[in-house]
Amino acid sequence: MELGLIAVVGVIVLVGASILGGRIGIAAPLLLVVLGIGAGYLPFVPVIEIDPEIILLGVLPPLLYAAAVNVPLVDFRRNLRPVVGLSVLLVIISAVVIGWVIHVVIPDIPFPIAVALGAVVSPTDAVAATSIGKRLGMPDRVVSILEGESLVNDATSLVLLKTALAAVAGSFAFWNATGTFAYSVAAAILVGFVMGLVTVWMRSKLRNPVYDTMISFVVPFVAFIPAEAIHASGVLAVVVTGLYTGHHASRRFSATARMNERLNWRTIQFILENGVFLIMGLQLHTLVDQVGDSPLRLEHVVLIVLLVVAVLIICRAVFMAPMLLSMRGTSRVYEQRSNGFSEIAQRVRDEANPSTRKLRKIELLAQRSKADLVHEREQRLGWREGAVLSWSGMRGVVTLAAAQSIPLGTPYRAHLILVAFGVAVVTLLLHGLTLPPLIRKLWPKGANSGPSASELASLSKDLIEAGNEAIDDAVANQKKSKEPDPASSEAIDRARASARNALAPIALALPETGRIMISSEETPAQSYLRYARLALEAQRNALLEERAIGQYSSEALRTAELALDAHETRLMPPSLH
Repeated sequence: MELGLIAVVGVIVLVGASILGGRIGIAAPLLLVVLGIGAGYLPFVPVIEIDPEIILLGVLPPLLYAAAVNVPLVDFRRNLRPVVGLSVLLVIISAVVIGWVIHVVIPDIPFPIAVALGAVVSPTDAVAATSIGKRLGMPDRVVSILEGESLVNDATSLVLLKTALAAVAGSFAFWNATGTFAYSVAAAILVGFVMGLVTVWMRSKLRNPVYDTMISFVVPFVAFIPAEAIHASGVLAVVVTGLYTGHHASRRFSATARMNERLNWRTIQFILENGVFLIMGLQLHTLVDQVGDSPLRLEHVVLIVLLVVAVLIICRAVFMAPMLLSMRGTSRVYEQRSNGFSEIAQRVRDEANPSTRKLRKIELLAQRSKADLVHEREQRLGWREGAVLSWSGMRGVVTLAAAQSIPLGTPYRAHLILVAFGVAVVTLLLHGLTLPPLIRKLWPKGANSGPSASELASLSKDLIEAGNEAIDDAVANQKKSKEPDPASSEAIDRARASARNALAPIALALPETGRIMISSEETPAQSYLRYARLALEAQRNALLEERAIGQYSSEALRTAELALDAHETRLMPPSLH
């Protein structure tokens, strides 16, 4: 009874703090931390003790899956170099530097323990930074890099944390640790890919949205548990599964399944992200009491927090310059690749009997390379983008969750968790309050983020033309077969109007509608639905092709996909049987 009441009050507090934070301009996590601290000192509020395994298994997998499933794979591919640099190299460098600095300043803290602290605080949380950036017009590419970084750096952080804790137990060797790290990453990618393949195939066979929703809830754990069982990175496996699922959902799932998944995982992400901050606030007084009983007192912890924040800022700023320099030749690489595919396509066209399928595949690769080149030239990373990336190093829920996952009995555990908490709060305050004026200063007129009206109009025009061509082909084929077609001109005109209306709200779509069977006795309404579905499927295929090419931005494609999803649910309501 008491636990149920606490859960109900907790949900009300989460929603209330988020609404209030949006109105007064303060990040909801900070409000929840303050509320949690205040509630934790109330005499009737019980002491909150969270088992580290609950955080590791129950919070991190669904949290990372919810983020990964919504990341466009084309953006992740185009920004692979900066994402890997920030999420792997920078995390390792930051963790080691923090470990060395803390150990030098406070020799009583063993180096492995200090590195464990560095591993916990090194990964960034893009939620706060991207929410601020999108509202103020941060460039789309910067947002994509921050989102990709926050996905992959969690895996690097947790693998480093395990390695550091193993060193605490006295079982550390550099080459063994390097081999373990490589194995953990490679095995996790393989497990994540296989689980993504299996779960997407399984869910594509389900027609009942209730069954699909139930399966989707266990997908993160299906990826996490096997990876951990073979000593690979469970969180990286979850990220790979999420990326695979999000990419193939457009082709394999129904519109209803996609719409349900978006809403369900946004809700889960909201509860977990904000719930961790609330629980952290509730636990603060217990951690303070534990720290007060040790030689390393609370004032020392505060100084450590400030030192760690300073080191993190310096490491990120110093790392940014060589990373940007390393990307200067990217345009040239894309140009050479585009020219190479164009030459191959021309040679195939000049063949006596060119393979249509082979030619089409090469042409798509050439178009994609050309779109990559245009994207790189139009959204080149310069000093302004580097400054924003450097100053977007907020720490958040993953830092707190990783700190909570440290096993009980680890030396200085309470200190580590308290420092992680302090670093998260300080970076949220420091960067969260100063990032908006920095963005406004660097881009006084905005950075033209998000899809433009002309881009959406062009994409809509392409998709409407694809739908009309599908209807024309169907009518022509019906005439060639010399079979009677009961479809009236009115039904065909209505189907064309349906293709236009599908994109009227411009809001995301793309599953398979399946083969359409033509009844021998078809009513005008059935004719309309048949042609409307043909047009919709053609629009979906055109959108998939545009996504593969990458000519349009991910936001524009997502907006069109939402519109087609909504239209499909109107044409074909979900079956509940």
